[in-house]
Amino acid sequence: MCHAFLSDSRFYRFLFEIDQDVAAQVRAGGCLCGGVLHSARYPRKPRGICISLGECYETRLSFCCAVDGCRRRSTPPSVRFLGRKVYLGAMVILISALEHGLSPKRRQWLIDTLDIWPQTLTRWRKWWREVFPVSRCWRAVAGDFIPPVDTSRLPGALLGRLTGESLFRRLCHLLRLLMPVTTFCSGKLKGVMDPQKM
Repeated sequence: MCHAFLSDSRFYRFLFEIDQDVAAQVRAGGCLCGGVLHSARYPRKPRGICISLGECYETRLSFCCAVDGCRRRSTPPSVRFLGRKVYLGAMVILISALEHGLSPKRRQWLIDTLDIWPQTLTRWRKWWREVFPVSRCWRAVAGDFIPPVDTSRLPGALLGRLTGESLFRRLCHLLRLLMPVTTFCSGKLKGVMDPQKM
């Protein structure tokens, strides 16, 4: 089921639309110096996905101030890309969640099928267990979960606790929750996506 979900081009198109909405808000807010923001996308080459994601996944949405002497870059948060990781955020979440219950044979099948190095899986697991639980992003929302989420079982434990009757909705909700860790963006963003409407 996970592999079929990761191959659904409609899901990736939906994530791109969310990123476009967030980017439009950032651009409308302008630069901290008061300057206008111009498009300054930078290339990305997502790995591990067997389907064609199209041109919209070949770049990360980003802006640069038009004022000489400022030229400050503003890269909006993203639901597609998890910071500088070369794998898409959805893949990092789902594969990391599966890691807890995979047999060695099934794990090897995922490694071979999605072209993921075993060391990469280890790094992802370490990030979920050691880096994310102490991040400002997690500390800001951890108190919303009663009883507390078992951080040793992230991201699966968190994915299971989010609202939404389908994996699609829960995954979108988690990607939205992770947006603050994807980049630094000055200025405030309004709620881009109501989880009940995802």
